[in-house]
Amino acid sequence: MNDLTWLDYMSAIGSVATPILVLGLAGIGWRLRSRLERQFALEDKLREDRIGTYNQILEPFIILLTSDAAWKSDPKHKNLDKNQTAVRKMLSVDYRAQGFRLSLVGSDAVVKAYNDLMQYFFQRDEESTPAGETEIREMMSLLGQFLLEIRRSMGNEGTQLKGWDMLEWFISDARRLRS
Repeated sequence: MNDLTWLDYMSAIGSVATPILVLGLAGIGWRLRSRLERQFALEDKLREDRIGTYNQILEPFIILLTSDAAWKSDPKHKNLDKNQTAVRKMLSVDYRAQGFRLSLVGSDAVVKAYNDLMQYFFQRDEESTPAGETEIREMMSLLGQFLLEIRRSMGNEGTQLKGWDMLEWFISDARRLRS
């Protein structure tokens, strides 16, 4: 009468283990979900921080690449030299602080591209010769790469654009300079 088979034991174990297993898997699922939600929230916050930092870092370059006519047409810039304004911004304490911020919130590729661009300017600053077309081409290539890495860090990892493609929309002779 008490002849229990191994199948009876397995059935009993299964009926006890099933709710425990379901509860354990639900707990693991909840934990993973909350971790992913937290990670997405942090990424959104970081993206906003990056946008502000990138805008501040790019401002002197935007000024430098603005046409003289467009610069002078803005009443608040009428009596200001755009090159001096851009250089003054790049040498300011605030710009240095933004550079530190970039090193903290920027992706590795963005920081490396920014480093390359700034090292180019530091090197050019030590030279007393005016920039020729080769130097301008090199600087534009570095700026294009920097912009491209910013684009990638903002979610366009699979972009098919090249650095020079990032410049063509605002530099009238970008295609001539590229070649």
